Order: sequence, then C-alpha cells, then structure tokens
Amino acid sequence: QVQLVESGGGLVQAGGSLRLSCVASKSIQRISAMGWYRQGPGKQRELVARINSDDITRYADSVKARFTITRDNAKNAVYLQMNSLKPEDTAPYYCNVESSAAPYVHWGQGTQVTVSS
Repeated sequence: QVQLVESGGGLVQAGGSLRLSCVASKSIQRISAMGWYRQGPGKQRELVARINSDDITRYADSVKARFTITRDNAKNAVYLQMNSLKPEDTAPYYCNVESSAAPYVHWGQGTQVTVSS
C-alpha cells in the first residue's frame, strides 16, 4: 500500500513562507496529477493547487501569485511553496495523487499550517 508522507507544515507569522513536501512511500504507476488540498475550520476540503502530467498547473484564486506547486517525477514527490501567507491560509493541508491505475486516488494524512496575525 502506497503512503503519502507530508512534511513542512508549522506555525508562521503572516507574510512568512513555508514549503510543503509530499513523497510517496513507493512508486505510483501512471500518475495523472498531483496536488494539495486544504480544509479550513467549518469548511469543505478545497483544491489549493494541482499539477498534471503535462506540468499544467491550476490554483485556487485565493492563492494565485503566492503559492507555487512543483513535482519531481523521479521521486514521486510534489511540493508547495507558500509565500506571503495569510491567517486565512490556516488549515491542515493534504497531499493528493491521481492515477489511471487502481486505486486511482491517494491521500496523505495532512500537515497543519497555522498562520498567526
């Protein structure tokens, strides 16, 4: 069973930066996309950033120009560089991998990001 191991979360002041990492415990076949989601208090889980196999990226409007998603295919890893953090960015962040091979979707356990004002 593949596990997605996330790291890089923590407590930071508003305006600061964090870099999240997500590495798969073993190779995932036929990855179609990798991404990050978050779930703020009382909210539904939402897409933060996504990058597909053609390196086409998509971002939530609220993080555009502040966050950058990248991937390392050789390491089955995805990263999220978060700059100019705001208190409203506070949430657990979840790594997600989509594949065209079963089980098709993988989720990490989440890493907490807390931004103080």
